Amino acid sequence: MAAPTIFVIDDHEIVRHALGEMLSVFGFTVETYDSADTFLQAIEQPRSGCVVADVRMPGTDGIELVRELGRRKIALPIVLISGHADVPMAVAAIKSGAEDFIEKPVDDTQLVAAINRALARTFEQQDFRKSQEALGLKFARLTPRQVEIFDLVVQGFTSHAIAAKLNISVRTVESYRAEIMEKLQAESVAVLVRQAIRLGRIAP
Repeated sequence: MAAPTIFVIDDHEIVRHALGEMLSVFGFTVETYDSADTFLQAIEQPRSGCVVADVRMPGTDGIELVRELGRRKIALPIVLISGHADVPMAVAAIKSGAEDFIEKPVDDTQLVAAINRALARTFEQQDFRKSQEALGLKFARLTPRQVEIFDLVVQGFTSHAIAAKLNISVRTVESYRAEIMEKLQAESVAVLVRQAIRLGRIAP
């Protein structure tokens, strides 16, 4: 995966330059834009990183930028900054999906901490999605009979109860259970139950 980029968007050149310089010192790769509209035109392909944007800008403002990225399903966290901060604006920013809201003059440590939190949460979400996809692929390899027995096992049925319910031998049920656990790489029934919850087969 490419190193994350911090996209700084502010219509004031002095602010853009200062934030870009500061973030570069902290080791971030930085791109700066003078408006949200310019940024939206440039960000057609999915990118890894975090957006730092002023709330009040000509054209598309910071809060509308958050909503537009959401509409486009571009998973870039956004930290909004404002020199005219008030509580309703901060609430509106967070409700629209912003990761954080910081007042100007921007405290370097506060901004870097917010960016690091946003990136960490994004990477966690990406890892979770990959894990979910991998689990889904493993589950798809189960035969219809194995799925039937999987569902009964995670609902708490014993091997004897499953055997009686399906009119098969206990040994056959145990054999199916072993195959299911091997295919799903689950070392215990507890792991199977957690997988069933993640797959939406049972309610948590």
